[in-house]
Amino acid sequence: MFDITAAIVVYKNDLKTLQKTMDSFLNTDLNVMLYIVDNSPSDEARCACKSDKIKYIFNGKNLGFGAAHNIAMDQMIEKSKYHLVLNPDIFFERGTLDSLYAFMERDKTIGLVMPKILGFDGKVQHLCRLLPEPCNLILRRLNLKYLNALFGAENDNHKLGFTNYDRIMEVPCLSGCFMFIRCGALKKIGFFDERFFMYMEDFDLSRRIHKCYRTLFYPGAIAYHEHTRGSYKKLSLLLRHILSSVRYFNKWGWFFDKERERINRETIDRVKNSH
Repeated sequence: MFDITAAIVVYKNDLKTLQKTMDSFLNTDLNVMLYIVDNSPSDEARCACKSDKIKYIFNGKNLGFGAAHNIAMDQMIEKSKYHLVLNPDIFFERGTLDSLYAFMERDKTIGLVMPKILGFDGKVQHLCRLLPEPCNLILRRLNLKYLNALFGAENDNHKLGFTNYDRIMEVPCLSGCFMFIRCGALKKIGFFDERFFMYMEDFDLSRRIHKCYRTLFYPGAIAYHEHTRGSYKKLSLLLRHILSSVRYFNKWGWFFDKERERINRETIDRVKNSH
């Protein structure tokens, strides 16, 4: 039985950056196994996967983020206590995994935890969210000054920016760049919803885990994220993001979602009272 397994889905990624991410994960005395699930058209990443602690899976085609991660989850689900969904542009110091592992071991009600994520500039990335409403995503996408002036406070509230990200917080929506998940939670609620080819699948999975377990932000551990925000630069990725957003709101509700209203209200109250 592994203490932690992890999976990184790659698609034509820079191998030097990928190597740094793999080294970050493997730099621990815990019993770990890393899955590299390659959606690229060629298997160039295979040459970076020589360690006996790495299993390389070549798909030969782009199956999408969630579907590719599900391949690794299906293989590891009976073999590990915890599973880490990890982006190929995340780096962290030795001891980070040990800290997260110990944190989860102390409280069996936690299903998912995310550490504090910093950019390479040292600034905190606001990756804790309330459950999204359509207006949140529209405002983020348009990013117009006059709209930001009108709704900036609401957007900051959505990202829990008022907390300064300096405390443990229970939040329903955590980024897919670093999802440290209890395998028992995955057995109970299932894997990624493969209807989301790319984008929003992390929000969906986080929400489903939150319904049965605590989903926490833990600033006692830190990771660094390049965070390229590809959908802001490529039209094809923007269209993917829009399609996934439509599918997300079709699944959970657009403007009338009583569960979302309740969870978001409880989250704000809980976070403010914990200060």
